[in-house]
Amino acid sequence: MNETVDEKTAPLVADIRLLGGILGQTVAEQEGHECLDIIENIRLISKRYYQANGEEQSRLLHTLEQNLQTLSLLQITTVIRAFSYFSQLANIAEDVHQKRRRQVYQAAHLSNKGSLEHVFEHPGFQALTPDLRQQWLQGVYVAPVLTAHPTEVQRQSILACQRAIAQVLENERMQAKEKQEELARLILTLWQTAMLRLNKLRVIDEIDNSLAFFRLSLIQALPAVHRKLASATGVDLPAVMRVGTWIGGDRDGNPYVTADMLDYSRTAHTRLILTHYLQEVHALGSDLSMSARLVSVSPQLSALAAAAHDDSVHRADEPYRQAITGVYARLARTAKDLVALEPVHAPFDSASAHARPYASAAELLVDLRILHTSLQENKAEALTVHRLKPLIQAVQIFDFYLAPIDLRQNSDVHEATLQEVFRAAGVCADYRSLNEAQRVDLLTTELFHPRPLLMPDGASHYDAQTCSELAIFTTAAAQIKIYGASALPHCIISKAQSFSDFLEVALLLKCVGLCHTGPDLSTCRLAVRVIPLFETIQDLESAAQIMTQAFAHPLYRQFLHTQDELQEIMLGYSDSNKDGGYLTSIWSLYQAQQQLKHTFAQAGIKMRLFHGRGGTVGRGGGPSYEAILAQPQGTLQGQIRITEQGEIIASKYSDPQIAGRNLEALLSASLESTLQASLAAGAGNAFTHYEQIMQELSANAFEAYQDLVYRTPGFDLFFRQITPMTELAGLNIGSRPASRSSSIRIEDLRAIPWVFSWSQARIMLPGWYGFATAVEKWLSDHEQDLRPLQDMAREWPFFKTALQNMAMVLAKTNSAIAERYAQLADAELYERIWPRLRSELQRTVRLVQDISGQELLADNPTLKRSIEHRFPYIDPLNHLQVELLKRVRRGEVDGLSKRAIHLSINGISSGLRNSG
Repeated sequence: MNETVDEKTAPLVADIRLLGGILGQTVAEQEGHECLDIIENIRLISKRYYQANGEEQSRLLHTLEQNLQTLSLLQITTVIRAFSYFSQLANIAEDVHQKRRRQVYQAAHLSNKGSLEHVFEHPGFQALTPDLRQQWLQGVYVAPVLTAHPTEVQRQSILACQRAIAQVLENERMQAKEKQEELARLILTLWQTAMLRLNKLRVIDEIDNSLAFFRLSLIQALPAVHRKLASATGVDLPAVMRVGTWIGGDRDGNPYVTADMLDYSRTAHTRLILTHYLQEVHALGSDLSMSARLVSVSPQLSALAAAAHDDSVHRADEPYRQAITGVYARLARTAKDLVALEPVHAPFDSASAHARPYASAAELLVDLRILHTSLQENKAEALTVHRLKPLIQAVQIFDFYLAPIDLRQNSDVHEATLQEVFRAAGVCADYRSLNEAQRVDLLTTELFHPRPLLMPDGASHYDAQTCSELAIFTTAAAQIKIYGASALPHCIISKAQSFSDFLEVALLLKCVGLCHTGPDLSTCRLAVRVIPLFETIQDLESAAQIMTQAFAHPLYRQFLHTQDELQEIMLGYSDSNKDGGYLTSIWSLYQAQQQLKHTFAQAGIKMRLFHGRGGTVGRGGGPSYEAILAQPQGTLQGQIRITEQGEIIASKYSDPQIAGRNLEALLSASLESTLQASLAAGAGNAFTHYEQIMQELSANAFEAYQDLVYRTPGFDLFFRQITPMTELAGLNIGSRPASRSSSIRIEDLRAIPWVFSWSQARIMLPGWYGFATAVEKWLSDHEQDLRPLQDMAREWPFFKTALQNMAMVLAKTNSAIAERYAQLADAELYERIWPRLRSELQRTVRLVQDISGQELLADNPTLKRSIEHRFPYIDPLNHLQVELLKRVRRGEVDGLSKRAIHLSINGISSGLRNSG
């Protein structure tokens, strides 16, 4: 492995040149050479800008602005499309190159960070006895959770074409001429496919889009990671890793998620996984053609074959095929009964006539294991590796429901629902007027009350929202009855601010039979976990106190006793950032976790944290591996859930190999963090002094951020004037409304469009603002001594990761481009606000470099190289977007100008890769 940097990157550079050249030819053929000349001129100016400095940069920027002003709307639209595709093709080349580099590492038998090998080579793991390894691994549970938060701007048609281009680039068997011709065909398809959706996404579309990633990669990748874990440890484990979803169950702020959508989501999930099982069992029948004249079989296999009632003379001496015929017939009957799914290959009549549906996936596993054991006992273990073992692992992981669906709703809606229910039942005329203690007393009383609380004819007693909420809970109960509680295991409470929020959900679950109480406390149980989501800075500060109250409540404590003494807590990154800025947000989350760890330990309750991370650093994003290792020591405890959303889902889970790498990184980071905590147990906190410094920095940063965002007159208007926030609301990227109300206040804006809009303007404010002011204030109070901060950056994983994430954000900012956006504001707002932003940005860059002791991204050459390749294509899109926004703000509004702006939003977003 003595390759030079040039040797490592040569294939990437070649691929980018190849794809860029073909795209240029396509543009010339489709739009004319004059159009290609315009594009090339803009690209060259942009490229020279990065190589220039000072006055030369200003001159080039002025030249570019003048050129753009002369373009017609039609020309601008074509240029935007060209640069968007240039950027997307560079992304594809990067992904292919990353896979290439991973194969080089694997061929050289090198373990790298994020791999399971890296964890199991750790001396601490090597020192564990087999029994301790088994015990340690038994408690592991890692689950990325797909959400429908709208930051993915690419259509599925575009994504499918991009995947095909990647496959051609990876195909080493194709001749150069053949490869070029196929790429030309695909890029022409890309060029002639509309980038934008004509209509706003519906919830049903979001469900179908998410299922595409299971089909493309996750059904293959998850069992593969489990096989790798079993191989590395020698321990046969249950499903330690699953992929969950919110899509179809997340109603928070989305009125379009209804009971029908929850029902559709479950049905679609089941159809997909049962189709996969049927295909694999059918193929298994082709594979296992062994004759009873040549091999022996186990008595259990013989019984399974006889039970199939397969009367075909062609399989009379083929017991494995006979057994599989029966398994297939039973599985086909199951699919028909559950979701009216007819298999592609109909079961044989004789087997079908006797087939009973499987009552559960566990029954199917019994039959598959009979096949496996018989092969194993009769010297045919090798025949299980290709298909049977992966199928067994898939059934263990995906059951009959594919992915657990979480329910989520805002606590205000739960409160309003019970207000209606109590009023109609004559229990309480005005539940909302009760204080916290009165609510807890009333809810506890009602949880124990044996009489039904809901009115028989709900529609005539409740408003539309209450009927919709109750229908969701009723549908959830029906699904749990069929598939078990693991299919719908969680109710998440957004804006959880008191213990009564927990009991409200428990009572709603009791109304549909998912919570059982009685006079004897020991018989009380809750079928679904109630999970509070602590989001704002204030909520995070109150989290431990609320959980202390929950653990002290006898009934709720009994519920936890029936749930393995485990409580899950969700931590919100987006709203805490919008509330207090980046530094205060991550510090509040860190402190909340430490306080919760202490609270849980005192109560003897196991803690599982669910991290609500977004794509950008401003919403908790950044590399997952480093983020997990930067959590407070001892808070992971082998279990973690993390949201995956927007364009991050497509970038991580469109390809089985890339998906496997990302899943493995999540799992290995979780294992490594847990291992480090167990090895350091009893050693005390080595970072106490650093935490005191961080507390001061956070307080300073919070004050600076709040002063700008919430106390600067006109800042909300400035934000809307300089970013494409208004235009973003018209882009058809999600079913959820952009704001919680018609208010233009920043407090009422959702965190996703807040971050997304700043990203578009290349200011990225949520990922850094307040840091420079905080550090300067701290330095002024501590004799201008930077060394303690430099020590923190070197020794404390939390602060090191914070700086690395800020460096990533700062590398994607561009002060010159940002200033062009700022000039869209009214003159008075521009002159009053922009200098503050520009100064803080410049000082932040300098201080991040001074503290870390290196240039931005010096420790991340892959990202640095990626930026160098992509920014000459992204920057022109920003300049074009500014020109379009100027025209729109002058009143030049028509369908084409709106479309052009939306195209520019699309292009910038896909180019930046983590924009929302």
